[in-house]
Amino acid sequence: MQARNADNPAQVYKADNQWSEQVRKTRQKLAGICGQCMNQAVRIQTLDGHTYEGIVVGSDNSYLHIMTGDTRFFGPYASNAILTLVLYELLVITLLI
Repeated sequence: MQARNADNPAQVYKADNQWSEQVRKTRQKLAGICGQCMNQAVRIQTLDGHTYEGIVVGSDNSYLHIMTGDTRFFGPYASNAILTLVLYELLVITLLI
C-alpha cells in the first residue's frame, strides 16, 4: 500500500460501474414506491433480515422514515419514534391493512 498524503490519497474501494448503476435504479424505484406508501402501515424487511413495522412518515431518494413506537431501539418512553432506513438495504415492503 502506498503512503497517503494530500497529493496522493490511497483509494481503498471503488464500486463496480454496473453495480453502481443497478443501485441507482433500484433506489429510484424504491423512492417512488415509498412515496405511494405515505401515511400507511407497513412491514419492512432489510437485506440483513431485520423486520420493522410502522407508519411511513417520509421518504426521499435515499431514505425511508417510519414511525415505529418500537421500544427495542428507543426505550420504553419512545412513543411514535421515527426510524430511518436506507432504501438500497430494503428487501421487502408489505402494506399492513
